[in-house]
Amino acid sequence: MLENATAPDVQKSQLHGQKSPDSSDWRICVAPMMDWTDRHCRYFHRILSAHARLYTEMVTSAALVRGGQLRLLEHSQQEHPVALQLGGSEPPELAQAARLGAQAGYDEINLNVGCPSDRVQSGRFGACLMREPALVADCVKAMRDAVDVPVTVKCRIGVDDQDDYADLQRFTESMLEAGVELLVVHARKAWLKGLSPKENREIPPLDYARVYRLKREFPQLVVVINGGITTVEAVRSHLAHVDGVMLGRAAYHDPYLLAHLEAALYGAPLPTREEVLGHLRSYVEAELRRGTALKHISRHLLGLYQGEPGARSFRRVLSEGAHLPGAGWSLLERAASGRREAA
Repeated sequence: MLENATAPDVQKSQLHGQKSPDSSDWRICVAPMMDWTDRHCRYFHRILSAHARLYTEMVTSAALVRGGQLRLLEHSQQEHPVALQLGGSEPPELAQAARLGAQAGYDEINLNVGCPSDRVQSGRFGACLMREPALVADCVKAMRDAVDVPVTVKCRIGVDDQDDYADLQRFTESMLEAGVELLVVHARKAWLKGLSPKENREIPPLDYARVYRLKREFPQLVVVINGGITTVEAVRSHLAHVDGVMLGRAAYHDPYLLAHLEAALYGAPLPTREEVLGHLRSYVEAELRRGTALKHISRHLLGLYQGEPGARSFRRVLSEGAHLPGAGWSLLERAASGRREAA
């Protein structure tokens, strides 16, 4: 049987044995990832790491303000510290969206100035905004005037032919003048034409040195580096130069990495993967009672045993069974048991 805890707040304290994390600590962050970092994913990641700063999927200001889709702000109190990432380019609308996010209890409002997808560009937000630093500054000022929580920006090191360090320097100066105290920098430039979002994560070369230089020249700015970081050793190396590291696909496809980072950086005991699953039980059962289908939760768990014997069996049992009517906690127990037998 998998270990169980009786309530989500008990789960977190029992698993990590830690005090509440410092809300100003950005050493470990999990990137906002569309279709991935929903509330179920964030709850799972919080069990793995008490200190990691979690980010929502990007939510457009229009969806909140014009569409009234406040359900997009739903999150568990156990996710904190958690940030809401917004996409948009209209200062008044972003201010209202930020206000809604702060009222919903988010610890930080982050503006997306890094996503290169065509869909995002058509809405005049994401990486294309790096070419309009004055507009981004106006957006930031409006959001800062609307909320008391930190307003931060996630950007790239450059965009298209705007690829000199001086361009990033000028953009950063504009952000500082607008009151930004933290910048998350994806260490690849974005090509807005000719490359898919997937290619934009892989083809433009990483330039960590440019982000390090930014931190040296703007020491008052909290700088979080993002892009291609996949190991505890790499995180430690980056933290010698910047204030924080943001993990994306590595944290999703190999989520146990977050537990290793929690142990390495904060001295937390390293839980077994079975303990991690056990601490999800009350959450899963509560969500099932709410009418949530198991598949919406279990899809985020597929990488828990990444690289371990029996990982394929674990993924197969969940993938084949989670969408079936009546799928519940017993399927997770069967997946874990089948993994041990296959190992």
